Amino acid sequence: MNYDDQRRWASTSGAIGRPYGQQLVSDALWTTYRWMAAGLATTGIVAMLVASSPAALQLILGNRLVFYALLFGQLGLVLGFNHVAVRASTPAVAAMFFAYAALTGTTLSVIFLVYTAASIASVFFITAGAFAGLSVVGLVTKRDLSAVGRFAIFALIGLILASLVNLFFASSGLSFLISIVGVLVFAALTAYDTQKLKHLFASGEVHANMPLVGALMLYLDFINMFLFLLRLFGRRRD
Repeated sequence: MNYDDQRRWASTSGAIGRPYGQQLVSDALWTTYRWMAAGLATTGIVAMLVASSPAALQLILGNRLVFYALLFGQLGLVLGFNHVAVRASTPAVAAMFFAYAALTGTTLSVIFLVYTAASIASVFFITAGAFAGLSVVGLVTKRDLSAVGRFAIFALIGLILASLVNLFFASSGLSFLISIVGVLVFAALTAYDTQKLKHLFASGEVHANMPLVGALMLYLDFINMFLFLLRLFGRRRD
């Protein structure tokens, strides 16, 4: 990863509150997308490596303590990311970002046991196309998407509650509905988060590691949209 753009942000981070020019906004967004792409690549590579290792799969799936440790490790990293990003150096924050991406790849390796590799690849490219289109909407629309974002966040809370309830009822109909709503929620969040990042970069109300924070936001939108689409369109192994 090239740190040139990140150093440019570090050199201007002392001028918090000063509006930045369009070129610097574009550079910051480009840096954000590069970090995100690197995170997705890390997740994909780790997932495939773990899925191809019977010993690694046995360690993860055969030991609940290990599996839950991975999940709580992910949760801890994502909850503490913003706090660390404000105070730590860019290499430290980048290491935290890639650690999260690697942990996510480890836990997502199980999808290769459930779905065919071809359907996983197909859904990934569908997600990438949808994500790109939604990001463009967030970048170019003149409409304020704040209301859309707030509604999506409330819908996400409902989605989480419905998913917890369905753990007990195991309803295929409810699972299908959750997947559809999940796709719509993260589609809305993708456009909203993109617009929010654009406005933040333009306002100057940011810190030097904001591109990494933005990368994590968009990474989470992408991963969750991918997983819900996979539940809808993924082809299960026989």
